[in-house]
Parts: sequence; C-alpha cells; structure tokens
Amino acid sequence: MAEPTRPADPTLPRARGDIARRAAGAAAAGCILAGAVAVTFAVVAGPGPGFTGYVSEAGIAGSAHAATYRIGVLALAGALLLIGAALPPGVWAAAPALLAAGAVFTAVSGAVTCSDGCPLPPFERATTADLVHGGASIAATATVVFAMVTLAVSGPAGRMVRRLAGGAAALALPLGATVGLAMLVIGRGPVVGVLERLILALAVLWGLSTATALALCKEPHADESLQ
Repeated sequence: MAEPTRPADPTLPRARGDIARRAAGAAAAGCILAGAVAVTFAVVAGPGPGFTGYVSEAGIAGSAHAATYRIGVLALAGALLLIGAALPPGVWAAAPALLAAGAVFTAVSGAVTCSDGCPLPPFERATTADLVHGGASIAATATVVFAMVTLAVSGPAGRMVRRLAGGAAALALPLGATVGLAMLVIGRGPVVGVLERLILALAVLWGLSTATALALCKEPHADESLQ
C-alpha cells in the first residue's frame, strides 16, 4: 500500500524568498562598498580641482582614472537594483520603482561623460552630453531621496529600514534643496562642490546601512512592521 503523500510545507516558499532577499541585500552592500571605493579613488587620485569641482569630473574623457570612476558608478547603480530586490513583500511599490529609476539614471550618468569642468547652465555653456549627464545625475539623486521618503512611511519595510530611511531623508531633503539652489545662484565652486559631496556621501551611507540591515535582519512580521 502506497504511503500517503505529505502536504507541501507552506513555509518553504517564504523561507526561500527570505534567503534570496537577504542575499540580494548582502550583494548590494558589497556593490556599494566597491563602487564607493572606486569612485573615491578616482576623485582623490585624479588631477581634478578638488572640492571646487564636481565629482563627475573624475570621469571625463582622457582622465587617468575615468574607467575606474565609471565602473564604480555602475556598481552603485547595480546596488540600487539589489536594494529594491531585497525589500520585503508588502512594501509600497513606489519604493522599488524609485530605486530602479535611480539605478537607470545613475547608469546613464556613468555612461554619458561630461566635458572638461562638467559645465552646466546658467553660468556656463554646456554641450548636449553635459546636459544629459547633469540631468541624469540630478534625477538619480532625487529618485534615491524620494525612495528614502517612501520607505520611511512604508510599514512592511520593517522598523530598522524605516528609521534609516527617515533619518537619511530628514538630512537629504534640505541638503538636496540647498545644492539645487546653490547650483542656480552660485554655480560651480567650493560651496557646490562640498554640498554635492555631502549629499552623495549621505546616499552611500544610507544605501550601505540599509543593504546591511536587509541582509542581516529576517523578514519582518506584519505586527512588527506596524510598531
């Protein structure tokens, strides 16, 4: 007589999905570290203008470390996709969508290089490539900040992810507005250079801490996400 078939364990798909999401979080953390190191090396080692210029100037054609810079930017773009994939089920769909859009804009920013000095209006004459690169860079930063805001109010994201997103958004929103205003009023210079580096460093720290939290923490339960 054949033995009765055992019913499938209903928790297996959830457990496998949780493992996959945690792996995506770990991969995202690795990509952020590698990308941030590569970009920082290109900026510091290159003959750029220091804090008076844009970070993107490390990737202009002819720069000794342009390839390192672009690889680093692409690694950061991949990290945004992986963070979106690591988010637990039930998170507002806008969050992974914004992260995916941020990844696309970041990749475009790395693929389309600006000319020497990365000129932007209204103070400098810009080429088409300069406008595409500058627009993609601004859009990438904006979508990442909006993703922070979305995660901060999305219950299923879990308490740690929400707190990290809320704290980062509280700093990034006024900082981003200040950078945009300074670019329009002052233009390229030490003020914009320092502010740009601050908001980029904040985005990297948020991405790294969030990816690490997603890699180490188990999928939150519904009752925990509401606390």
